[in-house]
Amino acid sequence: MVFAAPGEALTRAEEVLGADPSPLHASVAHQVIGIWQRDFGDTRRALAHLRRARDLAARADSAEREADVLATLGVALVHAGRTREGLAAFERGVARGSGHTRARVLFRRAYVWWVLGRHGEALEDVRRAIPVLRQADDVIWTARALTLRATVHLAQGSVERADADFTAAEALWDTTGQEHDKADAVESRGLAAFRAGDVPAALRLLDEAEERYAKLGTPTFMLTIRRCEVLMAAGLATEALAEADAALATLDGIGGQSTRRAELLLVAARAARLAGEPQTSLARAAVAVRLFAGQRRTWYETHARLVLIEARVATGGGSGRLVADAAAVAERLAAFGAPAAPEASLLAGRIALGLGWTADAERHLAVAARSRHSGPPLARMTGWAAQALRARAAGSARGVLEAGRRGLDVLDDHRMTLGASELRARATAQGAELAALAQQASLVSGGPRRLLDWSERWRATVLSAPPTRPPADPVLLTAMTAFRELASRAEEARTDGGRPAPALEREQRRLEREIRSRTLHIRGEAPGGGDRFDVARLLRRLGDDVRLVELAVLDGRVHVLLCGQGRVRRFEAGLLAEAEVEAEHVQAGLRRLAHPGAEARLPLVEAAGARLQHLLLGPAAAHLGPGPVVVVPPGRLHRVPWALLPALRERVLSVSPSASSWLRARDTAPPPGGRLVLVRGPGLASGGAEVPELADRYAGPRTAAVDGTGPPSPEGATGTDEPPGAPRLSPPVDGTEPARRGLDGTSRGRDDTGRGWPRDERRGLAEPTAAVDGTKPPSPEGAPGTDEPPGAPRLSPLVDGTEPARRGLDGTSRGRDDTGQQWPRDERRGLADGTGAGDAPPGGTVVLEGDAARVPRVLRELDGAALAHIAAHGTFRADSPLFSSLRMADGPLIVHDFERLDRSPYRIILPCCDTARFASVGADELLGLVTALLPLGTAGVVACTAPVNDAAAVPLMLALHKGLEAGLSLAEALRDARASLPDDAVHQATGWAFSAFGAA
Repeated sequence: MVFAAPGEALTRAEEVLGADPSPLHASVAHQVIGIWQRDFGDTRRALAHLRRARDLAARADSAEREADVLATLGVALVHAGRTREGLAAFERGVARGSGHTRARVLFRRAYVWWVLGRHGEALEDVRRAIPVLRQADDVIWTARALTLRATVHLAQGSVERADADFTAAEALWDTTGQEHDKADAVESRGLAAFRAGDVPAALRLLDEAEERYAKLGTPTFMLTIRRCEVLMAAGLATEALAEADAALATLDGIGGQSTRRAELLLVAARAARLAGEPQTSLARAAVAVRLFAGQRRTWYETHARLVLIEARVATGGGSGRLVADAAAVAERLAAFGAPAAPEASLLAGRIALGLGWTADAERHLAVAARSRHSGPPLARMTGWAAQALRARAAGSARGVLEAGRRGLDVLDDHRMTLGASELRARATAQGAELAALAQQASLVSGGPRRLLDWSERWRATVLSAPPTRPPADPVLLTAMTAFRELASRAEEARTDGGRPAPALEREQRRLEREIRSRTLHIRGEAPGGGDRFDVARLLRRLGDDVRLVELAVLDGRVHVLLCGQGRVRRFEAGLLAEAEVEAEHVQAGLRRLAHPGAEARLPLVEAAGARLQHLLLGPAAAHLGPGPVVVVPPGRLHRVPWALLPALRERVLSVSPSASSWLRARDTAPPPGGRLVLVRGPGLASGGAEVPELADRYAGPRTAAVDGTGPPSPEGATGTDEPPGAPRLSPPVDGTEPARRGLDGTSRGRDDTGRGWPRDERRGLAEPTAAVDGTKPPSPEGAPGTDEPPGAPRLSPLVDGTEPARRGLDGTSRGRDDTGQQWPRDERRGLADGTGAGDAPPGGTVVLEGDAARVPRVLRELDGAALAHIAAHGTFRADSPLFSSLRMADGPLIVHDFERLDRSPYRIILPCCDTARFASVGADELLGLVTALLPLGTAGVVACTAPVNDAAAVPLMLALHKGLEAGLSLAEALRDARASLPDDAVHQATGWAFSAFGAA
């Protein structure tokens, strides 16, 4: 019972002892209490009860009972760190028992051998036990033995054998009521999924096991250890360190197993090293080595020594002694058959290279490089890193580039199995060394074009792959709705009472963990997705006027790659570290200038901008030409207000996470219909004052904020007699009829029939579409649509002639995007309220404010819109960037909500603070609101990189929309809007704080 219903078993055992039992029955009761304390409580109490059980079994003169208790006592002694005594107890148990009982003793000794890392002995004892258990038709113990054998196979890297044993064990568990064992089986399957390289499945299974254990009330520290291993592989080392330290504190508080304490210290040491805390890693690893040595657990001790050496290298550099230590560890791990052996050889080779010992380095790296052709993805990555270092030591730039390409291809395939954007971003850290080696090699041998190609190869790669939308998970949707409600209530409590509500905030954090956990379970698409960057294509699209400035960082120095006029030029600028410090000074200055009375700081901020230009652009600033500029910064410079730099201040300027991302945004066609969505959330200092004025300016077909009916248009406004879908037109400056450009990016004129038709000089689209009166003009010869049924939407072809992205009047997609990927589905993912996106009008203006600005409604209207303006309080979460939010009437609209959109708006304007802040993770990835929107169909965003004065943002936004009405791009309109502001410090700082992202 103790593994079916542990709490009930403990109660029953205590009842037996209270009823004056016979020695035989008392022995059973004490053994049950000992097992419970051993696995879920205090090890010292467990030993006391088990010794009592052994003595009572001897008094009962039952050899079989005594043998069984000796096996349980042996396990407890080993977990207490008293390995010699534990093995001696097993020797007596094997001698005392016979037949079926001896097989159970052998199984438990096999478990102890596994705990000690002696896998050969473990497999031998299991081999002897399983036939006897099967012959006795002992389903429970046979299933336990198969599970153990599978776990040992995994430790030796035999994933296929482990999978076969887990499958057989699971079939047996299904016939029993052993709930704790069943939970353990789910946990073991999670470990198998991890060893096979399936991180989402591993996280899902481990979370399921945790739920099962929680229902039984049985904490399990092995689950924490395994979960931490998976988190580290997923790039979540900081989270793994926090979980390991929390488990250590819990274990110490209950006097738990010494063996588990050592294992938790080892996993904490590894997590600290990966999280960039080498001193913490050093301290944890040193204690783990001592504990493992005292427990005679050589396999684990050797792994701990590997982490200890890595921490010493990180804290103090290399030495000949460390080379020898790493080589010895590699030899021992190889003798054990441990999958970590190549890591140790790579470490020895890397240290030797740093000392200039090329012959020693080649020997160790050659051993590590053997793993590049087989095994799970991260093991192959280790092999390719070793191969790249070998090639660099041999002076072969070509070899370095080939190893870099092959290794990053492996990691690309691995990342594509991850559905969560956070996991994809963080996993890139595994390829940072390879990417850096390839960049250095290309700088030496390949010229600026090759350096650009490699800079793009590992920059913002998450944006290059088709997004994986969250599934229609009812539990996830319920959690998101509950989270929003709790966050809203907590915010109200802080506002009304001036103090936080701890209970609400604790529940909010719990729901955050649940939402994040379920999103990490999402599997990605098949390997091979995503775009490949082409320098020639970039140069063609830039033409002669546009310049793209990509900043690459090599050995701490900024290299400027200036692209345009059919060539790529390289310039050296300043040190990245100095630029980061200067950028922080600028941010502090802009924060101060957001408040009146800081005018004296304006010259200081401008001077800091000039210093930033010198550090970031260097001599390239003099070669930008007169045209538009696209800046592609590294992730660590995402907070630079680029419009403050003197050479960029008066320019049409846009920012992009990568050149690939800019190309994709440039080629993204606007959606048909041209729907404009204006949203005003609560809590703004300005009250979102620009929204009512914009609503009046765009008055035409309009959906009201609350009841969905359109209000009367203001006197004199056009649109009162126009049909649904007609664009809002601005009067021409010179009094002639204008060439009119709608908010969907197309220009509006009239043909000789008087019908409205779009023309887009930028994209070369010139055929007529549906007329403003709802009729359809004749299609030009050969144009699609001549045989389409009435009511079918008119389609514009893509630039490259591929099948257009087709969106019906219900808001759902009907074709392919410009990457060739199938356009998303609709109601199958279910926006937050379970509806699709199809009840918004295909054109016109939708205004959401007050109680209508609720997340489900806002998401419905945003889906497939041409332009969205969201005036709402923004919050950036550095600790969890995908919970960065915009405040709506019913609570926060978070990044996870935006990821549920079928297609995010073509253009988005976010006029509030912190909307363009990101967390820099992985190799060179950014997590935040803007980067979540770009892969989902948004081609352009205007957002803010610093806190701004809400009131000063209003005239900037009104001027920005005036430019958009005139047919300008976001970058052009933002440049003109800045120029139109008053020249006082508050308004100037506000203009500098905003950036245009993308290419729309």
